[in-house]
Amino acid sequence: MALKMDYKLRQNELRGRLASSRLDGLLVSHLPNIRYLCGFTGSAGLLLVEEAGSRFFTDVRYDTQGREEVKGAKLIIAHKALLTALGEWIAARRMKSRAKGWTIGIEAERLTVAERKRLVDQLPSGMRLRNAPALVEKARMVKDENELELIREAVKLGATLFDRALKVLRAGIKESELAAEMEYAARRAGAEEMSFPTIIASGARSALPHGRATGQAVVPGGFVVCDFGVILAGYCSDQTRTVWVGSAPEEARHAYESVREAQEAAIAAVRPGVSAGEVDAAARKVLRKAGLGRYFTHSTGHGVGLEIHEAPRIAAGQREVLKPGMVITIEPGVYFPGKWGVRIEDMVAVSENGCEVLTPTSKDFLAV
Repeated sequence: MALKMDYKLRQNELRGRLASSRLDGLLVSHLPNIRYLCGFTGSAGLLLVEEAGSRFFTDVRYDTQGREEVKGAKLIIAHKALLTALGEWIAARRMKSRAKGWTIGIEAERLTVAERKRLVDQLPSGMRLRNAPALVEKARMVKDENELELIREAVKLGATLFDRALKVLRAGIKESELAAEMEYAARRAGAEEMSFPTIIASGARSALPHGRATGQAVVPGGFVVCDFGVILAGYCSDQTRTVWVGSAPEEARHAYESVREAQEAAIAAVRPGVSAGEVDAAARKVLRKAGLGRYFTHSTGHGVGLEIHEAPRIAAGQREVLKPGMVITIEPGVYFPGKWGVRIEDMVAVSENGCEVLTPTSKDFLAV
């Protein structure tokens, strides 16, 4: 599924933010940010955005692909290391310019110390590098209608994987086999790849929040946490469902229903003007009341889009205010080390008056 993104608009909006950040340009090196701004999907590139225009640097491997994909920026094919080519291009242009000072913002968390030094060594005097605020990431938090449609499709496809899981989930199947069945189904359904290595954690391993699939066999008398997602047209999905294997005791049902109630309370709290911390607090309040508060050991959720983990972070004390167009996960859980764990996760889009739950899968207690 392909929808037309307005890359020129995104770059123009970024230029407006550059002026208020007292930057003459921004060097974008984080590939998801590059894709967001100009459409490039390859593995090597640098995008320099200035008031006068944008330049995209890539290597000869991406000559054809760059010409097909890159929008709103002049393509420059480098025949040497990209940072070296960029530095030489800037130095050559500076020789023709009478501007005395020029400040380029960099994505400090995306450039290594060595890369920054290499670039500085190429620049002429009077030019400065400065750590830029997260300008692109902040813009990416609010999805436009095209992005929302792509995310809906990714979530819809991802949800079908749980249907496949339920068909093969039984005592004796290995976690890795279950993950393989789901990932094969994802590819057959058209997914580009998984959003992250599929988490299948059974028995005592279900108490590990990020228990990736192993060769361990599923045994009766425990939960199986299934956390999975796909990438479709560049956008990620993320979903978690937890299933009991065998005959479920009352304490397992209590834990599950408490998590489900906490998750629904957090979803009910999602609306414009509410802080991310308030959504987190809504989930924790329910689990504390159920006597399970201390077993909820991670944040309630995170943003999702071109990356599986984006801003905003839905966690205690987070002050980011929710806005229409933000897409977040709501995923409270409880974990009893050495015993079992439960997590339920949906993706939610903030709307004008509340939120839209994107994940279509039932959250009823399931025992197989």
